[in-house]
Amino acid sequence: MASRGLRAKVNSGNQRQRRHPMSYTIDLSGRVALITGASSGLGKQFALTLAEAGAAVVLAGRRIERLKSLRAEIEAAGGDAHLVGMDVTEVDSIRAAVAHAETEVGPIDILINNSGVSTTERLVDVTEETYDYVFDTNTRGSFFVAQEVAKRMLARAKGSAPGTFTGGRIVNIASAAGLRTMPQIGVYCMSKAAVVHMTKVMAAEWGRFGITTNAICPGYIDTEINHHHWQSEGGKKLISMLPRKRVGHPKDLDALLVMLCSPNSDFINGAVVSADDGMVAG
Repeated sequence: MASRGLRAKVNSGNQRQRRHPMSYTIDLSGRVALITGASSGLGKQFALTLAEAGAAVVLAGRRIERLKSLRAEIEAAGGDAHLVGMDVTEVDSIRAAVAHAETEVGPIDILINNSGVSTTERLVDVTEETYDYVFDTNTRGSFFVAQEVAKRMLARAKGSAPGTFTGGRIVNIASAAGLRTMPQIGVYCMSKAAVVHMTKVMAAEWGRFGITTNAICPGYIDTEINHHHWQSEGGKKLISMLPRKRVGHPKDLDALLVMLCSPNSDFINGAVVSADDGMVAG
């Protein structure tokens, strides 16, 4: 898996006349990537994708048995995978997990800040508990994970910590819901809008040290968590209202993810990229 890398082929000219077809390769060999919320859904796909591109992946989350299964899957395909337990709602857990990851695997070059939760309720029904549940994971957790990793990236960039690669790549997973309002998931929208703004501030503060911070805003993606919903009457009605009347799949984010993680994306900083099949634009 890791030996193949991801290749995007660019064709030009007459196919019959070309003897040396052009190709473009993104190879993340030698890089260490930490993925939070890696036990399922988008996080799992992100880990598989970065491992295939050659990175050593550190799988972070609370469901250790699921992480072990994913590690076995990646290793069976020839990739390099490790795991750490992490609860993003606990700062001490974040610090311990990042320290363990760097001790075991090496300095973290890439962070995929993916952990997220949601609830479905109207704003008048939101309780203090559900509000904190969403914000503690999506906003507070994302911030302190990025902060802990960035401290170490900054130390290497300033020469006060060892490391062969200075700079880094931080990709915050926000949401199309952070760019537009949606009924019944208002608190989730608010939490992801904060992640969008957080991304821009991080980009402004850390960019001069070679650390790029960008956000991906996925639209509706079919994952194991919500798969049953798309078969329901409500799910089918929602799909019928989307611009192209379909939901995405986790692999639809692969190319964007790898591009933002690559050394070639050094000029992309503070970008907030919609990957929603035109939902926000519509």
